[in-house]
Amino acid sequence: MDRTESHGRPPPKKRVAPWADTLFAVLAHSAAWLTLALLAGIIVSLVIGAAPAIREFGLGFLWSTDWDPVKDKYGGLVMIYGTLMTSLIALVIAVPVSFGIALFLTELSPAWLKRPLGTAIELLAAVPSIVYGMWGLLVFSPLLSTYVQQPLQAVFGGVPYLGALVSGPPVGIGLLSAGIILAIMIIPFIASVMRDVFEVTPPLLKESAYGLGSTTWEVMFKVVLPYTKTGVVGGIMLGLGRALGETMAVTFVIGNQSQLNSASLFEAANSITSVLANEFAEAGAGLHQASLIYLGLVLFFITFVVLAFSKLLLAQLKKSEGMRT
Repeated sequence: MDRTESHGRPPPKKRVAPWADTLFAVLAHSAAWLTLALLAGIIVSLVIGAAPAIREFGLGFLWSTDWDPVKDKYGGLVMIYGTLMTSLIALVIAVPVSFGIALFLTELSPAWLKRPLGTAIELLAAVPSIVYGMWGLLVFSPLLSTYVQQPLQAVFGGVPYLGALVSGPPVGIGLLSAGIILAIMIIPFIASVMRDVFEVTPPLLKESAYGLGSTTWEVMFKVVLPYTKTGVVGGIMLGLGRALGETMAVTFVIGNQSQLNSASLFEAANSITSVLANEFAEAGAGLHQASLIYLGLVLFFITFVVLAFSKLLLAQLKKSEGMRT
């Protein structure tokens, strides 16, 4: 009698179609290689399109403030500064707010409020960016000028350094306005990811911490955040990627000025995406078009550096955890 039959178990079934596993493996590998091929194709096409500007300006393009299509002189420093500054302002505002939203929804909110509030926050992500831009230009910018910029200029106008940060025409359009609009746009993404990763923390860990007398703040920072740090960093990077690549909303409220006149947060500026949206359709073949593609290549590189930095940060966190244990 067969050993399998003696234990009362049916004999294992033979594979009817072993070719299905092979086909699935081929399709999976093809999808992975196709993604890499598309990425390489984008990089190559950007380099080829930007080649005339790279040959003409070299790396000096990155720190030159010239942008004059009439004289065919181009530099990307103003756009790079505007992109990084608005994204930084957006992160400084959005990360604490998103953490507070996720903390409230997972630990403090009553049960009847969790679902409608979470749905309302997620619906903000569905609002088109052009609507944010129009709202920012027509509604938010006048409020920012009247109730923020003008009072700050009245208080800090004569103070060294601080006065320079709030200087400029009180029109409510500039870096700060664009950064705040971006923060409103990326809060739903970061908050939703944080809420989801906070909810996967085992309840036993949190209940044990509460049983030892920990406060909600201590549970979040000593239990939940260490357990979910990978997801939290991933959510922040998702929001940063959205901020770096946003076009229409920034174009409405940043001022679209390709010159740096001061270090004011209210100074009209430009970003890489806004200058591409404003000028690419009218740019003729030559240095102008090549310089715009060069800016696109720079934005691609910035995004890649941000992603690589986040991976290194996570690796360092894991390494430090291993050293502590």
